[in-house]
Amino acid sequence: QVQLVESGGGLVQAGDSLRLSCAASERTLSKYTVGWFRQAPGKERDFVSAIRWFGGNTYYADSVKGRFTVSRDNAKNTVYLQMNSLIPEDTAVYYCAATSRLVSLGLQETYDYWGQGTQVTVSS
Repeated sequence: QVQLVESGGGLVQAGDSLRLSCAASERTLSKYTVGWFRQAPGKERDFVSAIRWFGGNTYYADSVKGRFTVSRDNAKNTVYLQMNSLIPEDTAVYYCAATSRLVSLGLQETYDYWGQGTQVTVSS
């Protein structure tokens, strides 16, 4: 069992930056691929980004490519999502999730463990 805790959300203005953290308790994240998803009010949960445990390859949704960066610090057992140039359309609850798989990382069903989510609100 992997317990994930997101933090770093908040209310910011358009153009600002935020860094979300996804920390694991008890179990190391170094052997897990971690994905970020987000869910805006009234919408489905969408893939944002992922970082593989093997090789460290990163993946991004087109809507955030060039603005968001995912990284991991295995020594701190934490994965980060750096979000720059935020726009109101980025407003959502952001979730991190973990899986031992290396493929199909854009699909929610690939992930076995989920955090509780952190709210990001971007005002115009």
